[in-house]
Amino acid sequence: MFAAEIYMHRFLLNSPVRTLNPDEADWFYTPIYVTCDLTPNGLPLPFKSPRMMRSAIQLISSNWPYWNRTEGADHFFVVPHDFGACFHYQEEKAIDRGILPLLQRATLVQTFGQRHHVCLNEGSITIPPYCPPQKMKTHLIPPDTPRSIFVYFRGLFYDVNNDPEGGYYARGARAAVWENFKNNPLFDISTDHPTTYYEDMQRAIFCLCPLGWAPWSPRLVEAVVFGCIPVIIADDIVLPFADAIPWEEIGVFVDEKDVSNLDTILTSIPPDVILRKQRLLANPSMKRAMMFPQPAQSGDAFHQILNGLARKLPHSKSVYLKPDEKVLNWTAGPVGDLKPW
Repeated sequence: MFAAEIYMHRFLLNSPVRTLNPDEADWFYTPIYVTCDLTPNGLPLPFKSPRMMRSAIQLISSNWPYWNRTEGADHFFVVPHDFGACFHYQEEKAIDRGILPLLQRATLVQTFGQRHHVCLNEGSITIPPYCPPQKMKTHLIPPDTPRSIFVYFRGLFYDVNNDPEGGYYARGARAAVWENFKNNPLFDISTDHPTTYYEDMQRAIFCLCPLGWAPWSPRLVEAVVFGCIPVIIADDIVLPFADAIPWEEIGVFVDEKDVSNLDTILTSIPPDVILRKQRLLANPSMKRAMMFPQPAQSGDAFHQILNGLARKLPHSKSVYLKPDEKVLNWTAGPVGDLKPW
């Protein structure tokens, strides 16, 4: 789900919007692959990412003049970690770190989006997490299959390894789902992850999309692609590509404090409203906008990102610095971030 950085790079290598003449470029992109620093079991480690980023920026600013003209204001970076360029998976520590100082002028393309949050700069582009298009396609079932599951969710309710007391992970929202509805026959919820997971989503009316360590998760993509009405439980979340996807019309938003009333909230939605949301979700353009297919397709997530970048053009003349003018502080941030990569 952190692979958007790699696929964005592959897309741009073959995209007609790419130029080999830097004087023609509106934007500069540097692939760094910070999400490829992995634990032995394949989980991304964000802790060395600041050093990788600093090293890359040092390289491009030393070898070419383009970064130094704006100190990154005409550069964009893909940062798909839990809390973007704050580079930590726990919110409290991510907030303490803040966005890497050297990226403060750049445009950040990130999965993390939450209003009034230090880890989301104004002007950032919020994107969906990567979900494997081909894998999802192979699990499609006939579209007229009855949706016999009222509410569906598979995933953690407690993260016992990182939050043994259970009050911090998902701000308690997932724990509240489990404690209130584990015995409710309308709720098909479990920590199991069956081989029929994708098929089950296509048999469900509502799919829960609660926050975890961060507000976003692949369930948002899966729900849209499989036509399951996303029930979004993540206060102040900023959702991807709001100009292409009418989230308020296709989803149901439930405040974290109201999770204990989920059954009442969902059963009180009139059938005609449910049908209208399902019809909107059936629109292929809605599904395409959430995906990173290979090869790229018109209107897909790659093109939504390009649209977001295009809307920020032309760059204001104020972003261009005078010769030898410096704005960014290269020594700001934790001492550990300053070590060479």
